[in-house]
Amino acid sequence: MQIVHTLAQLRQALSAYRHPAVVPTMGNLHDGHLALVRAAQPLGDITLATIFVNRLQFGPHEDFERYPRTLEADCAQLEAAGCDLVFAPSEAEFYPEPQTYKVQPPAALADILEGQFRPGFFVGVCTVVLKLLACTQARSAVFGKKDYQQLLLIRHMVRQFALPVDIVGIATHRSADGLALSSRNGYLNPAQRAQAAELSRALHGVADALRAGNTDYAALESQALQSLRTSGWAPDYVSVRRQTDLQAPAPQDPMVVLAAARLGETRLIDNVEV
Repeated sequence: MQIVHTLAQLRQALSAYRHPAVVPTMGNLHDGHLALVRAAQPLGDITLATIFVNRLQFGPHEDFERYPRTLEADCAQLEAAGCDLVFAPSEAEFYPEPQTYKVQPPAALADILEGQFRPGFFVGVCTVVLKLLACTQARSAVFGKKDYQQLLLIRHMVRQFALPVDIVGIATHRSADGLALSSRNGYLNPAQRAQAAELSRALHGVADALRAGNTDYAALESQALQSLRTSGWAPDYVSVRRQTDLQAPAPQDPMVVLAAARLGETRLIDNVEV
């Protein structure tokens, strides 16, 4: 496996390939990331992972500085998973001048749910993904469905810019107790980790009620929020939405239940498709 840190090195490494398949990450990898790498392998003639902690998507009081940088361990895991190439630029290499050109996603999709609680987050996400797709010349890019809203926004962005890349979504990987794998799970202390699967259980409870025909979405959301609060969580939202655009669903629509909540100082997100 080759590791490169500059755009010049990346272009040289990719010069012999026509169909790169890329997995964009911020590092601090776990089994969910490695599953994305394995899913990418049959999609291209080289499998590439990017590791870059993107300042643009962190708010002023979020965890950019303390986000774990674990490049050596990440590369060892990627090599074991069959990755061919890692692009791990420094901030100075990736943003050699202030990134004043940015992608402004539509408010109807970007300013709800995560966007409501993390203003500007999806501007940073879409901007860095567009730049990474340009740098890697990817023909396939693989993302996890845990970041459901992010995946929809990236798909919409790629379609509107007519980018020649297929965006592939992979099901959320979970621990045995149902907790969605996330780099931020490492912030949880042992007691919090034991409690963390309650978020997944709350979502599955709403999903089961929807499958049983309950259409009182507001009541289901309220019950789930109250259950989490009673258990010591500080939820931002539990919301039943339409899968295609995250707007309010009709009973016949394919739905997704999404949630974000803090357990101590750690903010977790999850979703369940219905």
